[in-house]
Amino acid sequence: MVVQSKHFVSAPSLVTDSLQGLCVLNPNLSLDIANKVVHIANQNRSRVALLCGGGSGHEPSHAGFVGEGILTAAVCGSVFASPNSSQVRRAIDLIDNDKGTIIIVKNYTGDVLNFGLAKEQYSATHPDKASSVKFLVVGDDVAVGKTQGHIVGRRGLAGVCLVYKIAGALATLGGSLDEVYDVAQYVSSRLGTVGVGLEHCHVPGTSVQDNHLRADEIEIGLGIHNESGNSRISPIPPLNKLVPDLLQLITSTADPERAFVPFRNDGKDEVVLLVNNLGGLSELELGAIVNETQRALDHQRIKVRRVLAGTFMTSLNMPGFSLTLLLLPRPDDKNAPSVDLLLVLLDNPTDTPGWRWSSKTEPTRAPRTPEIPTASTPLATSGAGKLRAPNVASFNTSVERSCRALIAAEPEITKMDSIAGDGDCGLTLKDGANGVLKALEEGKVTGEDVIGSMIAISKVAEEAMGGTSGALYSIFFSALAQGLSGPSTVATSDVWSSALKSALDRLYTYTRARPPSRTLVDPLAAFIETFPSGLEVAVKAAREAAEKTRDLEAQAGRSAYVEGGRLKAERVPDPGAWGVKVVIDALFVDSK
Repeated sequence: MVVQSKHFVSAPSLVTDSLQGLCVLNPNLSLDIANKVVHIANQNRSRVALLCGGGSGHEPSHAGFVGEGILTAAVCGSVFASPNSSQVRRAIDLIDNDKGTIIIVKNYTGDVLNFGLAKEQYSATHPDKASSVKFLVVGDDVAVGKTQGHIVGRRGLAGVCLVYKIAGALATLGGSLDEVYDVAQYVSSRLGTVGVGLEHCHVPGTSVQDNHLRADEIEIGLGIHNESGNSRISPIPPLNKLVPDLLQLITSTADPERAFVPFRNDGKDEVVLLVNNLGGLSELELGAIVNETQRALDHQRIKVRRVLAGTFMTSLNMPGFSLTLLLLPRPDDKNAPSVDLLLVLLDNPTDTPGWRWSSKTEPTRAPRTPEIPTASTPLATSGAGKLRAPNVASFNTSVERSCRALIAAEPEITKMDSIAGDGDCGLTLKDGANGVLKALEEGKVTGEDVIGSMIAISKVAEEAMGGTSGALYSIFFSALAQGLSGPSTVATSDVWSSALKSALDRLYTYTRARPPSRTLVDPLAAFIETFPSGLEVAVKAAREAAEKTRDLEAQAGRSAYVEGGRLKAERVPDPGAWGVKVVIDALFVDSK
């Protein structure tokens, strides 16, 4: 099956153009274009504020839910890439209020890192308000089993939209910070979502990849960033077979790998049903899926109290859908909000463009009409001393060579990531390389000032790359700049060795990935740990570590969500690790 790869808009300005269009649609919104923050223009600052966000490409999530009754602001990254912490800090400032702010993010490493970093930085600079900013991570995916996802946890999918709506309504009605947070946390803990697709989506501006599903094949458990699912089925089963199987992944408690939600399956469970269009499904088919899902839940003796259907959390133009169940509390559930309260909050009116209409009553089978016959913040070196490269020209040439090598490797890395991740790794690294080349031309990266160069590269990684890779690279180069500071005036091998080790140690405080993990950490750690033995040995070790990721089971990163057998069978190296290999090979080309 061929991915729909033609687009009306593929320009780099697509995200900001779309956000400006949203503000045209809803004049009650305001847009900070530089930071891609959409927020309520005339915010009621006596209420709790809700802030969310993430990569673009999931519209109407998240900006489409900003408005009276749901979100106060949303921060948008590039397509499938988390916004950086500076953007999030700006959003926190924009929605400052008297009652407090709750940051809600989907469980993806880049979102957790960047939104979490912004929260910590805000708390550090505003100690008097530290307790008034709360942080909630939502993970509702049931496709990835507990063993495979024990480190990274459950992915955040369409279920987070129900958290937004219920928490936002309570905030609108005057709930306190703790009340809104507790209800949001409870709803988050009772969600299960699973997706299925006929094909992957296509990211505007990228080449068409060849890992398409066959015409008679579907994929279950795929993610919203083009990650592969946990199984493929051929031929495509009829809805009355497919939908019950999907619901079993959410409701069954017999499978210890997927008993995430405490269904009792005794005929007394009650749920809210969300049928979500992943972007490319026709409304005609979506209606049939809603009908079949209601029928399947009736067969399981699960009572549906509310039904929502439409585009809530998309993956660009992916032809597929996801099913979400929110298990409502029972009278004997301790410390749980009442069913009546949750339904009132879900039914509470909102004027946000992205929220689809839904009935405020329980679904019923439509009566059949009788048949009647008719006729028819910039970083700065401040107090850091100047540290010079032994050979300034060689330093500059090596940096330029590594950037151009990354740019040339983009198609190869993108192809790897379309199988092992979400397909954006090549473009993310290319954006970073172009940013460093610009900094090199402007003299911000130069062998005359190695420490300043590391700080400049860190800033490029944060602003130009974004996402998980951007955060990791930014942290590493910031730590490297700190490690290089000292009495030395020339960056000798000993100075580099010590600084690299300290930077790796600092990076380890922000990621659980340890080699062998099938992440960029593998070649990076191999290079740093063998660096004292000589450059040639270190380059070889990094190259070998990247190659070995072909046969490793992912422990962290988005590859951890991809079925491990497929990665090993196709022997696809980790895209992030390959990017590190490309950089090191080009930096030290004479050491091959």
